[in-house]
Amino acid sequence: MQTWEYRVAYVDFRGRVSIEGEEISMERGERRSAFVRSVLDRLGKDGWELVGIHPLWPAETSYMVFKRPISGEQGGNEPRLLPETEGKSDDQEGQATRNLFTEGPISEG
Repeated sequence: MQTWEYRVAYVDFRGRVSIEGEEISMERGERRSAFVRSVLDRLGKDGWELVGIHPLWPAETSYMVFKRPISGEQGGNEPRLLPETEGKSDDQEGQATRNLFTEGPISEG
């Protein structure tokens, strides 16, 4: 059975994307659509597929949820953190969201 890992990106269409602690900003003079497309292209090249968009308020922001197959299946159902979250304290920004989407593995039924 295929299992998945997930990644969540906070997108502010005015020129900023935050992907689990990594901040990406739009270059001066760059078009909004080109900026977001370049971020999506980068994630796609790493095997991430966009599977959901959750619009937020203000209207120009949203969460984008991505998934990709877990390679080298891991046994058990213990929670696991993405590499960039290991060793970070619970009070660091975004920890709750990262934990929400990295406990698993999650099977597609």
